[in-house]
Amino acid sequence: MTGSGSTEPAAVAETHVSVVLFVGDRVYKVKKPVDFGFLDFRTREAREAVCRREVELNRRLAPDVYLGVVDLVGPDGTPFDHLVVMRRMPSGRRLSTLVTAGRDVRMELRAIAQVLADFHARADVSAEIAEAGSVHHLRRHWEANSDQLRAFAVPTPDGPPLLDPGTVEEVAVLAERYLAGRSPLFARRITEGRIRDGHGDVLADDIFCLPDGPRILDCIEFDDRLRYGDVLGDVAFLAMDLERLGSPRLGTELLRRYRELTNETYPATLEHFWIAYRAQVRAKVAGLRSGQGDRSAGVEAHHLLTMTLAHLKRCQVKLVLIGGAPGTGKSTLAKALAARQGWALVRSDEVRKALFGLTTTSRSGAQNGIGEGIYDQASTDATYDEMLARARPDLEQGQSVVLDASWTDARFRSAAATLASDTSSDLIELCCEAPIEVTLARIETRADRGDDPSDATADVAQTLRAASSPWPSATVIDTGGGRDDSVAQVWAALGPDILRAETDET
Repeated sequence: MTGSGSTEPAAVAETHVSVVLFVGDRVYKVKKPVDFGFLDFRTREAREAVCRREVELNRRLAPDVYLGVVDLVGPDGTPFDHLVVMRRMPSGRRLSTLVTAGRDVRMELRAIAQVLADFHARADVSAEIAEAGSVHHLRRHWEANSDQLRAFAVPTPDGPPLLDPGTVEEVAVLAERYLAGRSPLFARRITEGRIRDGHGDVLADDIFCLPDGPRILDCIEFDDRLRYGDVLGDVAFLAMDLERLGSPRLGTELLRRYRELTNETYPATLEHFWIAYRAQVRAKVAGLRSGQGDRSAGVEAHHLLTMTLAHLKRCQVKLVLIGGAPGTGKSTLAKALAARQGWALVRSDEVRKALFGLTTTSRSGAQNGIGEGIYDQASTDATYDEMLARARPDLEQGQSVVLDASWTDARFRSAAATLASDTSSDLIELCCEAPIEVTLARIETRADRGDDPSDATADVAQTLRAASSPWPSATVIDTGGGRDDSVAQVWAALGPDILRAETDET
């Protein structure tokens, strides 16, 4: 190891569970005799066991830092407490220090991503560990954290509550909503072997960027079950902490690099879910520190809970219906939205052609009128059924979906609403409208190009417009003024919480 220093002054630091002494080139950590429910260090034996476990586990990532455990003994030679002994890391190389100082740490983050990827590749797996990735297990952790946060959301004798009770409850509701519809996603993570005995507490304060590589310290040692989990949760923990320090772009860079190194494939909503979970955990810890007299911890708890809510909003899965009569520009908007957000796109014209063995640009005789051939009622029913069937697995895997069709029939919109409910997805309905002369001109231009799946003619467009059932739940998008104006209306209708959902900092 290189980079440890011995010239820094002595210092004392305190966490909610430990007191840490910095003396010369050594660090001595003593556990507090506390009981928080999720840990109990009240007995000497418990503190000794957790000290030895801390050294054992942290040697996985920093074998040259964790030197051992020493006993504190009384006059009669009987131990009364125990210390973890570590090499002292140079404070100027602490990742959080580098980030808050505005240093360029992209090279360091790439090295950290590599260390974590290698660590996760060799981390233990078992049936017990894999269970930690189940929806049941995750729900239990979210609920336990919410219960503890509720204790900080009640008025105190000295004034208002530490945390806003409405925010605490909204966090609980949105976390459950994501979990409820994503069982196939979490089952796939288990099948792929992504649930491992990880670190559990990857924070920028505990990472030191040395010339010969990073040292990642201070994993969870007091409860194995809190280390077990999705490897993405470890990386998201540090991404969350970088955002807490005011550098969300660095968190995005870390996640991107880790994904490249591990050939990971997962929806962006899962990143937001794990960042939210880690922020909730740290909000709870900050609340505990506040209860121990740390005045700044209350502000931090509020900030972290706000971050939790923001990422939970961003991880909510969307089922977007973009409809309207032919020529209203719905396909243009659907493509733009899907491309910007990275959402899946299913287009009815392409699905219909595929069902009947046609290429997307084959002409199918629509000029004979709707209600005939591949446009008869049975074929239309089959097309919408297939669109919804294609959307379901994406939604269950955490991927938002845009469905581009006319949606003129309320029956099909009702079926889409049922799918959204079944998969705990947010239903967003957008209806495109434009003056008839604009739509007819677009249809003529499209027909001249001959490169679009749509068979709609001017007659078909007018017939569908007249036959459309009312769509009061949809937001109307006026597409008569041009593409840029229409796209701007869609962005305004969706709002920033949705638009940031899967494109943050990219």
